[in-house]
Amino acid sequence: MQLTIQSGGPLRGVAVVPGDKSLSHRAALFAALAQGESVIDRFLISGVTRAMLDALTGLGVAWQVQAQQLTICGTGLYGWRPPAAPLDCRNSATTIRLLAGAVAATGIPATLDGSAGLRRRPMNRIVDPLRRMGVEITPATNGGAPLLLHGRLPDQPLRAMDYSLPVASAQVKSCLLLAALGADAPVTIREPGPSRDHTERMLGAMGVRVTTGPGHTVTIHPPTEPLLPLRLQLAGDISAAAFLIVAALITPGSEILLRDVGLNPTRTGLLDALCAMGADIQIANLRDWSGEPVGDLRVRHSALHATQVSGDLVVRMIDEFPVFAVAAACAEGVTLVREAEELRHKESDRIAAVAHELQAIGVAIEPLADGFRITGGPVAGGTVQPHGDHRIAMSCAVAGLVARTPVVVDGAEIMHESFPAFGETLAALRRP
Repeated sequence: MQLTIQSGGPLRGVAVVPGDKSLSHRAALFAALAQGESVIDRFLISGVTRAMLDALTGLGVAWQVQAQQLTICGTGLYGWRPPAAPLDCRNSATTIRLLAGAVAATGIPATLDGSAGLRRRPMNRIVDPLRRMGVEITPATNGGAPLLLHGRLPDQPLRAMDYSLPVASAQVKSCLLLAALGADAPVTIREPGPSRDHTERMLGAMGVRVTTGPGHTVTIHPPTEPLLPLRLQLAGDISAAAFLIVAALITPGSEILLRDVGLNPTRTGLLDALCAMGADIQIANLRDWSGEPVGDLRVRHSALHATQVSGDLVVRMIDEFPVFAVAAACAEGVTLVREAEELRHKESDRIAAVAHELQAIGVAIEPLADGFRITGGPVAGGTVQPHGDHRIAMSCAVAGLVARTPVVVDGAEIMHESFPAFGETLAALRRP
């Protein structure tokens, strides 16, 4: 499938982005661990969340989706059945890493596998600390998937530990916090910087005692009662909103309103970076949805100027760098991104892939070992390959809004992994 985007008029109107992908992943998995029926509204149905749901089917968990409402019949922490075949996590690192922690807590044997791309993703970050907790887990020879969890007897809880992550990572942290549900005493995880805290918030809402301390420290106290079912309405995904935000900022005459966007402070690094560049972004109607802050974003076309991004801000916008690079390409001056080497371990090597594809459409971007150097200027246009990465595909499409000639995205169907209606939403905002 090809998607062709060319410059034209401004973006105008109101849009609602899909339910948050990170929250959808967690809500489905955590509800399966609860005792009883959970109902989750605005659940994101996409390639990556479907992988999680299908894995739950393999574990004996019943669920159904009707009009973006997910209902799950949770079996409790020790009610899952060993799957008859390897669980296919497809291309979703969130699915395999969070499932590994949950399966470890339940004690059942299971094999977690996925696509060729997923098999290249590093899994030693979860394998090593899980082994410290007493989990018998065997990765592939390259340290990745498939992951074989051998299981344990019901009367053998996992060991407690106090563990410091070498790199701040919500996926790794969440894996270990989930495994802690099956431990014999509290488990403490320490991070060198902030990462998204959806897991802590959601487990707390399910009755799990979660305590936080200084220095990005979180402790899970193993539950003594069944986890409570969830009744949630999920916020709009700020990572999906990011593409529309940048599209409006760089397209002359644009003004859009994005409703019900999740504004968890561990996820709003892109907004901070764009505002530092002079972006006109206003937040209104701020409120709380099931423990997560939500608001409406009004975004107007802005004359952007270069900035520098590094440190803790990197973690708070780690998924948004492809589209941030497009904003930087449309800004005056030289933007520098450093300390973002984690981007080399995403769906693709995002540093290399983003640089290669933006160069192909005329952007002056230089890849660095841990980031980019981007010089603002005109976007020429051309054909791009998304490298099987949904965020690169949508980012290049956004660049087409200001390119001198059309931008053609090959393999554009990959956008369905996280934002199935991206093309339609963008087209609706461009209508006169």
